[in-house]
Amino acid sequence: MVEFEVTGTTVTVHVLGAHQLLALRDRLTFDLADITALGLAGVDRRPPWVRAPGTFFPGVIAAGTFRGKGRKEFWDTRFDGHAIRIDLAGAEVTRLIVDVANPDAELRRLVTAAAA
Repeated sequence: MVEFEVTGTTVTVHVLGAHQLLALRDRLTFDLADITALGLAGVDRRPPWVRAPGTFFPGVIAAGTFRGKGRKEFWDTRFDGHAIRIDLAGAEVTRLIVDVANPDAELRRLVTAAAA
């Protein structure tokens, strides 16, 4: 699970607890202007096939950086319906799929911050 911190136009994604070890990362930052799409992530989504570095157990957890043709994604999800999807352009990664405590509230918060 992650928490978002919005400071000005910068969003910092804080990876929580043991997921830091599984994802081999404790935080990720991007600019609000880099967001091209936001939405709920379906539980049937799967990360790109090249894991570098991270953890993947099908249907259980995906945590870390995953690469595919022309994309670099950061995942931290347990596939339980609490994940949001953030598509980015011009950032370190092209997509984030991350679990949050309240997906609807977090999406509203990010949309409001991006519109400001």
